[in-house]
Amino acid sequence: MKKSLILIGIMIISVMMVIGCSNDTNNAVDNSAVNAEDASAEETTEEVTEEVTETPVERAELRIATLKGPTGIGMVQMMENDELDTSAVDYTFDLVGAPDQIIGKVVQGEVEIAAVPTNLASILNVKTEGQVQLLAVNTLGVLYVLENGEEIQSIEDLKGKTLRSSGKGASPEYILNYVLAENGLTDDVTVEYAVEHGELATTTTAGDTALALLPQPFVTSTLLGNSDVRIALDLTKEWEKVTGGSVLPMGAIIVNKAYAEANPEVIASFMAEYQASVEFVNASPVDAGLLVEKFGILPKAALATKAIPNCNITLIDAQTSKESVMKFYEILKGYDPKSIGGSMPEDSFFYEAK
Repeated sequence: MKKSLILIGIMIISVMMVIGCSNDTNNAVDNSAVNAEDASAEETTEEVTEEVTETPVERAELRIATLKGPTGIGMVQMMENDELDTSAVDYTFDLVGAPDQIIGKVVQGEVEIAAVPTNLASILNVKTEGQVQLLAVNTLGVLYVLENGEEIQSIEDLKGKTLRSSGKGASPEYILNYVLAENGLTDDVTVEYAVEHGELATTTTAGDTALALLPQPFVTSTLLGNSDVRIALDLTKEWEKVTGGSVLPMGAIIVNKAYAEANPEVIASFMAEYQASVEFVNASPVDAGLLVEKFGILPKAALATKAIPNCNITLIDAQTSKESVMKFYEILKGYDPKSIGGSMPEDSFFYEAK
């Protein structure tokens, strides 16, 4: 009996030892699996970390000069996106107060792109011996006849009147002269010229000038300053009437030809972002006005917001605008060849996307 009990005890102990060894084996297998998973996770983390820490793709750099006023307003969203580092291109914007300040920057190669009066684009093409191309038209007509009164309802109503204007020896004078000539009013309207836009805006606001031709944003500042003054005539519409529907291309974008040829993809990105910015400005003048003030294009957001609808801000590529631009140059050349650099530009002046 004792032997039987001893044998049974030995058997129980043996079974327990086998079970214990089995559990240890299972634990070893489970631990190995866990360790393998941990190692795999670490490797994956390292791979992800390596991907994230790779050197980011550098954005192409593009230097742009633009005028304060309507010519530069269409770029404000680009300026904001560049400041936030969300633009496709790394832009450097140089805002100046007068066209003459841009000439040196373009000729010396300090900028790749510039927003300028359309006639200056042709002048710079001549001055650089063809190294400047017209990339797009970005501003149509910004000239308006203002009246302190209600007499002028059509262009014919200017007959026998004295009209004060600014911009003598520049595009405004030639545009006005052409419109008057095509309406048979050359000898019937007396035009007197002020020294500068600001002076004429001041006298019109004060009520000392009854009839004035001014560009934006001086038009809007005058309207805000004197509620008795109104827009009597839109010279853009009058231009379209006498030119058979041709647009009035007063502002343009020019590009360094060599840069454009070497970097077509950058130019394409610029044009796409510019188009989006123009659409934003025209659709959201209040928000755009805040950015216009922020970046110093105009002094006050309220002024910008009020002016934007009458600034004819657009973006028409060179090939599409070519006919209207050439018509514009022909008319200016007829009054003063120097106003476009002495001669009409060749086809190569108009940039064509590759």
